[in-house]
Amino acid sequence: MVMFQNAAFAFPDLRGGHSCRVLVVDDSRAQRRILTLMLQRWGFHVAEAEDAEAGLDLCETFQPDFIISDWMMPGLSGPEFCAAFRATQRDRYGYFILLTSKSEKAAVTTGLESGADDFLTKPVNGDELRARINAGARILSMEQELRAKNAMIVDTLSQLQTIHAAIDKDLQQARILQESLMPIRSARFGASRVSLLLRSCGHVGGDLAGMFSGPAGEFGLFSLDVSGHGITSAMMTARVAGYLTPDHPEENLALTRTDGELECLPPRQLAARLNQRIVAQKGVTEYLTLAYAHVQPSGRIRFVQAGHPPPLLLRHSGHAEFVGSGGLPIGLIEGAEFEDHEVTLMPGDRLLLYTDGFTEAVLRDGSMLDTDGLRTLVQSISPKITGPDFLDELYERLKAMLGDGSEFDDDLSAALLEYADA
Repeated sequence: MVMFQNAAFAFPDLRGGHSCRVLVVDDSRAQRRILTLMLQRWGFHVAEAEDAEAGLDLCETFQPDFIISDWMMPGLSGPEFCAAFRATQRDRYGYFILLTSKSEKAAVTTGLESGADDFLTKPVNGDELRARINAGARILSMEQELRAKNAMIVDTLSQLQTIHAAIDKDLQQARILQESLMPIRSARFGASRVSLLLRSCGHVGGDLAGMFSGPAGEFGLFSLDVSGHGITSAMMTARVAGYLTPDHPEENLALTRTDGELECLPPRQLAARLNQRIVAQKGVTEYLTLAYAHVQPSGRIRFVQAGHPPPLLLRHSGHAEFVGSGGLPIGLIEGAEFEDHEVTLMPGDRLLLYTDGFTEAVLRDGSMLDTDGLRTLVQSISPKITGPDFLDELYERLKAMLGDGSEFDDDLSAALLEYADA
């Protein structure tokens, strides 16, 4: 804090090296001159007014830092003058000191309520006046510093809003690009149908569901969840989507060529190949969980559960059970091994792959849905509702269980297989 040094005391620099301004208002010319001479000797720039009306006019041009006003004056009293001064528009605070012979608490209350900052008892003592002005100067200096910081905050906020708008625009485009990773929501493979759901809790997320066709009527479906949320997870999701692309079989890690013929790898080998790719990426700390199912036209399914929630098998009879026995996430441990599981579907059976955004959804009572809750929720949906409509109904019913106005804390994705015998 810069200080003015003079013979009397050190005074904060409120005007960038220029003299601080004091307005003295008193109907007594002698009292005004006494105060003015003291203030000028201490280095202040002083203006005088004989009454409140003249003082208000001077405030517009003089812009005082301090006002020292008598209480009892013709026309407006000191408190009335203070109230009128506070009502004017100023770009900086003015410190108001009332001169009074009143000492009653009621009088002090009146002065404070009018907006006065301090009081001086007449006759004015020079040492006390210096002390009061110095105390006021500290307040004005803090106000000035706060105003400067507020201006900096406003400017910084404006810049951040501009940056945020640009980022938000990029994220909206990123959301469109991420949705393009799942170009269709439903497709038929022979008589069977696979439907997909993707709901991000932010602009972009780390969940993805997908499907692709293989040789001889075989096909694959998957649900994956990259650790974390936001842009980094979404970028990882996009990369993994390229490893499981339905459009370029030669680039799909789940497919291979043997003697020139395309064939599906066992799910555990897909998981191992994917794990090898991700572990080898330098600087990448994200990992993912995956449920991938390789489906044959006969209804035989081999699947891998790499740290992912267990698939839900829905029999045509209405029975529902979770299948699988867990496994390591992908991208955590080099050389990790994975296990295949097998199940056979009958016509009318369904298999649901999903991410933990479902089972870990926090309900209205504070509990999580968990796997038992998911099974109950799925069984409550009419079997007449199928395909994407089934997944949408599942999502909406779960959202209704969160409570009014609540949103999901995690991304959600799912892949639903409805099996029919070719």
